[in-house]
Amino acid sequence: MSDDFEEMGPVDYLVLEFPGNRMTGEAFPLLLDLVDRHVVRILDLLFVRKDTDGTVTVLELSDVTGDGELDLTVFEGASSGLLGRDDVDEAGAAVEPGNSAAILLYENTWAAPLARALRRSGAQMVAGGRIPVQALLASLDEVEGSQPQGTSAA
Repeated sequence: MSDDFEEMGPVDYLVLEFPGNRMTGEAFPLLLDLVDRHVVRILDLLFVRKDTDGTVTVLELSDVTGDGELDLTVFEGASSGLLGRDDVDEAGAAVEPGNSAAILLYENTWAAPLARALRRSGAQMVAGGRIPVQALLASLDEVEGSQPQGTSAA
């Protein structure tokens, strides 16, 4: 293993769909704040568009928006080369035709010290996942609805 890998935290990806190709840019300053605070490190950030015929096209940052208001130049160069055409196609399969998406590959730098210690001790991650907020809220609503009046789940 390379020394760089030994120092890294866990790596995750997100595919964020923008219905109707509408990006407001509201979340981008928050992403930059996470980078500035060393919570995450952006490894790759790609923007794609899925045409109505299903064709997925990688967009240049200057092509993402033509409104003159959304400035994405701060993300130029956020490309490790880890995301390939197969990844773009797989992400595109999750996007509805007529929409665009951001594909974000990032390191959880906040977890790097823990990950290093675990690797040194021989620990291995054998499972992982993410619970969508909507699923969590639905489960909580279900639990709350199944409780007799006057009791709580806690």
